[in-house]
Amino acid sequence: MATAEIKMIGVVGGGQMGSGIAQVAAMHGINVWLLDTDPQALAKATASISASINLLVSKARLSQEQGTDVLGRLRCTSNMEELHSADLIIEAIVESEDIKKTLFVQLDKIAKRSAILASNTSSISITRLASSTSRPHQVIGMHFMNPPPVMKLIEIVRGADTSDETFKATKALSERLGKTVITSQDYSGFIVNRVLMPMINEAFFALYTGVATKEDIDTGMKLGTNHPMGPLELADFIGLDVCLSIMKVLHVGLGDNKYAPCPLLVQYVDAGRLGRKRGIGVYDYTKESRSKKPSSRL
Repeated sequence: MATAEIKMIGVVGGGQMGSGIAQVAAMHGINVWLLDTDPQALAKATASISASINLLVSKARLSQEQGTDVLGRLRCTSNMEELHSADLIIEAIVESEDIKKTLFVQLDKIAKRSAILASNTSSISITRLASSTSRPHQVIGMHFMNPPPVMKLIEIVRGADTSDETFKATKALSERLGKTVITSQDYSGFIVNRVLMPMINEAFFALYTGVATKEDIDTGMKLGTNHPMGPLELADFIGLDVCLSIMKVLHVGLGDNKYAPCPLLVQYVDAGRLGRKRGIGVYDYTKESRSKKPSSRL
């Protein structure tokens, strides 16, 4: 399928990633169905996208007419049957292989025969996801970075059976969305998280073993290595549950104990301290909305 033929995209998952992907596609002239089984999630996604577009209009980065056109290309649904018209479907749901496989079985039955099924997974095997469908040659990883409207990268991951045609169509679409493309083979963590998550995990070990305070660990990496965010601050932004899930995938998939999750990361997730989305993670965000407020507890 040529990228010119991709006129309609389906996005499954109305969270931060799914709504961001839907916004990017709509801003680049593509009609989008955004699906979530939770009407509240869809309402929140719609409000978030509208606010983002209105902000761009207020800053004169989009005209009023362009902003209206973008929102007109976006439709929301809780009915999976609506995705039958999509040329490409991107899933952006919870980072669980079993849940993703269940969804891919459903999408495989609903999607038209020519449709590409893409996963926004940040670590899970595309080959295994593809094996749950009758079209493994049309399954591919399309990993957007968070937040999708801002970040310039898409990491494309080829499964064992992903066809050249599927890869070329997905790469061309990614470039049409204004993104830079990197390509990874289907190994746990791919490129970005294979490098990033062990760094975050090591930052947790440094905190866990009392090497330094969380503030000094983050300041060291920001000013010492020119990172825009420190690793612990970034973990809070990503979600500590997501970080833990990816570390588990790396540990199992690569079979090396250097990928074993730090006990402190595990403890924080067990305690429900998942980061910014919960108001507390490594840092406490409940008292100051815009700046980190160090927690009184480790």
